[in-house]
Amino acid sequence: MDIYIKPIEKAQVIERKLVYLKDIAEVFIGGQTKGEIESLVVFQIPKDRDATYLLSVLDIIRVINHHYPDATVSNVGEMDILVEYHQKEKKENKGIEFLKVFVICIVLFAGASTTIMCFHTDTQIPLIFQNYYYMFFGENVDMPLILSIPYSVGLAVGVLVFFNHFSKFKITDDPTPIEIEMTTYEKETIASVVDKLNKKSDKGKKGK
Repeated sequence: MDIYIKPIEKAQVIERKLVYLKDIAEVFIGGQTKGEIESLVVFQIPKDRDATYLLSVLDIIRVINHHYPDATVSNVGEMDILVEYHQKEKKENKGIEFLKVFVICIVLFAGASTTIMCFHTDTQIPLIFQNYYYMFFGENVDMPLILSIPYSVGLAVGVLVFFNHFSKFKITDDPTPIEIEMTTYEKETIASVVDKLNKKSDKGKKGK
């Protein structure tokens, strides 16, 4: 019997301590039912507290082969799986979430504004506008609105187009730069946690 498994990077288990194969991997068996295999217990949470555990695909293969000795197991997914255990489901506080979003927006707005102003100071944008205005109209004006207003509007439109997201409106279905950065950050975080747990496991084996 050929069994194909596709483990995921990260899984969450809430309240219950038994981790089933279906919680951490997709299972495919050609022409046969997979219900029993998906219900195999691959891990049991050892402690009564929120924690993150590391499972190897070898652990999954051992469990499957223990119950199905004649099966050939092929892995087409992740090699290491993080299992997050939570004793209780966390309830989101909308007030706190709104406050976090508000603070982050203020910080980002202040940081972006400061960056733009510093850039304008370094490149002497007002002086450039004055020179342009003098070239076309032959007059010296400290702040030519005919140039500064379209520039300001264009700057705002350019930021919205770049981030491809304003409220619920999207120009295209492509992921925004922030979504890409968040995905990259999540992948790097998972890789870091896996590496940390692997090192901890190695130290534990050497201690024995």
